[in-house]
Amino acid sequence: MVMRIDPDEGIARGLAWALLAAAEWDKAALTSALGHALGRRHRWIPKVVTEVLAAYPRAPIDRPHELTGFLRTGTSLVHSLARARRQGRAVRLQHIPMVTGTMGLRHWPVPEIDDLGGLALLLELPLEQLIWAADTQGRQRATRSGPLHLYRHTWRPRPGAAPRLLESPTPLLRAVLRRVLDRILVWVPVHPAAHGFVPGRSAPSNARAHVGADVVICLDLRTFFTSITAARVNGLFRVMGYPEPVAWTLAALCTHQTPAHVLAAMPAGGDSTVRHRQRAELRVRHLPQGSPTSPALANLAAHGLDRRLAGLADRLGLTYTRYADDLTFSGSLGNGIGVPRLVGVIGEIVRNEGFVLNTSKTRVRHTGERHEITGLVTNQQLSVPRAYHDQLRAVLHDAVMHGPAVANRAGLPNFRDHLAGRVGWVESVNPVRGRRLRAQFDAIAWPD
Repeated sequence: MVMRIDPDEGIARGLAWALLAAAEWDKAALTSALGHALGRRHRWIPKVVTEVLAAYPRAPIDRPHELTGFLRTGTSLVHSLARARRQGRAVRLQHIPMVTGTMGLRHWPVPEIDDLGGLALLLELPLEQLIWAADTQGRQRATRSGPLHLYRHTWRPRPGAAPRLLESPTPLLRAVLRRVLDRILVWVPVHPAAHGFVPGRSAPSNARAHVGADVVICLDLRTFFTSITAARVNGLFRVMGYPEPVAWTLAALCTHQTPAHVLAAMPAGGDSTVRHRQRAELRVRHLPQGSPTSPALANLAAHGLDRRLAGLADRLGLTYTRYADDLTFSGSLGNGIGVPRLVGVIGEIVRNEGFVLNTSKTRVRHTGERHEITGLVTNQQLSVPRAYHDQLRAVLHDAVMHGPAVANRAGLPNFRDHLAGRVGWVESVNPVRGRRLRAQFDAIAWPD
């Protein structure tokens, strides 16, 4: 296949660079810059410059691609080029200046990165390896699995539902993404309503906000990570102030296109419509489950959603929190709005913010019913469900009396860590019950 290059786009790109390389951002300097780039001062140049200045009072030094698009669609440039061609006076670029990348306005103290060289330095990668790891052209999606692939894919079947795909970066890419998380994303705050994947917040802090409420409404976002595309992630890095090449490379690093052979191996299970939608989302660059940067970026992508839903809750005298893809509202609905109307308004806000509610998982609990939020009971005080506590206590008792090998009836490979984690979970919610379970755990005779 022969790739056709639009000559107007090429000229617009060169002229965008010429404008950004001008000595000053005023009409005289910009007119001179375009005249130099084209080898002569065409009569239409001042009009194009006037149109640019009207749209950009300040030089968009971090947005050369955006300026290129504006020259093509927001000015008379293309019309002037077409008229010149009809008159047999084709316009050509004579001089193309080099433009150094520059950060835009920074709202947070993220590290300053002007170009890809600076990004490679921050991420401790050679520039060539950074470009390969970003895979901005999506070449890995069309190739079979091999040692050069950056992700490992695992399908996890679910009873009665479509399987879930875990996409885990290789050790090299994981180390790079940890640097993105620790050196860039850590500086950008999330909304106070977000409790998942946030230092100092947790599932207990999320549920604790709703203890003792009359009514609890729990809603679920469908395919939370995979619905967040590379374009949206690119927008997040642009808002941080990064110039277009840096922002897009970061977005490409943090997103993934599921290879065709992985989608073809999707195991059976679930509704055909859901499976088709899932494959369609995975074909597009998205936040992969299993990547260290995905939770933080998902929280940032949901900031607008959290802000609007928190504002709605505040107007109605309700409490709102979000833990990953779980949305929770609680309070008293004696404010003239019923549950169906409230859920409808929430769904509209969710759609406007680029997400979709999984309506089959919406739950409403009133006074007298058990209120359970992110696995915790919140009716009178925060507690783990009785069935969870009693089952864990029975397993610990079995391990004390008959040994951990007998108690590990599910054959878990890290049974000790598994039990320690469950005991720690109870301790974080109910310290009194947790201490009793910890005493049982400490009494287990573990083999050397």
